[in-house]
Amino acid sequence: MPEHSTQFEATAGDLVLTNAILLYQGETVSGARGLPSEKSPAFASIHSVDQVDGQPTIAAGAPLQRAHLRQWTAALGRAAAPEILPENVLVSHPDMLVWWVPEQIRPAYFKLTSPPEGLQVLGQQTTVSLPYPAHLFVASRSSLGVYALPESRRPNHDTQLLYSPVLNVFVSGALCWGNIPKPKRLTIAAMQEFERAVFDSWSTHPNPGQEITVTGKGGLVRLWDQLAARKAKRFPVKRLKPFTPGSRRNGSAGPITLGKLIAGVAQA
Repeated sequence: MPEHSTQFEATAGDLVLTNAILLYQGETVSGARGLPSEKSPAFASIHSVDQVDGQPTIAAGAPLQRAHLRQWTAALGRAAAPEILPENVLVSHPDMLVWWVPEQIRPAYFKLTSPPEGLQVLGQQTTVSLPYPAHLFVASRSSLGVYALPESRRPNHDTQLLYSPVLNVFVSGALCWGNIPKPKRLTIAAMQEFERAVFDSWSTHPNPGQEITVTGKGGLVRLWDQLAARKAKRFPVKRLKPFTPGSRRNGSAGPITLGKLIAGVAQA
């Protein structure tokens, strides 16, 4: 059997190797290297590190407890600083921030690259005030989910989500960032940055599949054009279809509620 060794080098700030966490898993593992599958048994132990002849040596360990994880999470700087939460915040966690905004009239920015014929207002670059439905935002460390709400009030666990009519949103619910700078932290202060990325950027074209996220003739672009032409004050929420990830055409995965969405993001 080949020999293996690990070199523990000195680190900045006089950090000293004090503990090691060993992860055990069954033979059935997932495709991702080092990650157990949902069906694979797993176990973790935490060990002190002793100095033997000047070399760090992993000593006998004990089962890893949640208390250990909390202590090390805080030490690694991942603990969330105490914040006073605004009323529109639904979830505040180091790895997830969820909030909603009520329906309102906003400036909308259109610069369509290939506008369809017959548009009344949006055929050329323009900024126009338009009504937006209430929206839900789910920010994680890897993406921003954007969804419309059926009513302009605080959603709950059972609230069914709708497709957002914003052109820069994929049918998966994720924002198409393009060259928009992403906020670096999931904090209350970053909420306005996320909202500006959604509402204050130029809409150039609908993303693939967005034509089936609304009912009626003409698709999403013509719906926005009609609202602009008649200077509408309310968005017709009934035109938005239930958010059904997993199938763009037949929605075989079924509509998604707020509770299901948050659970799915937490497990990702």
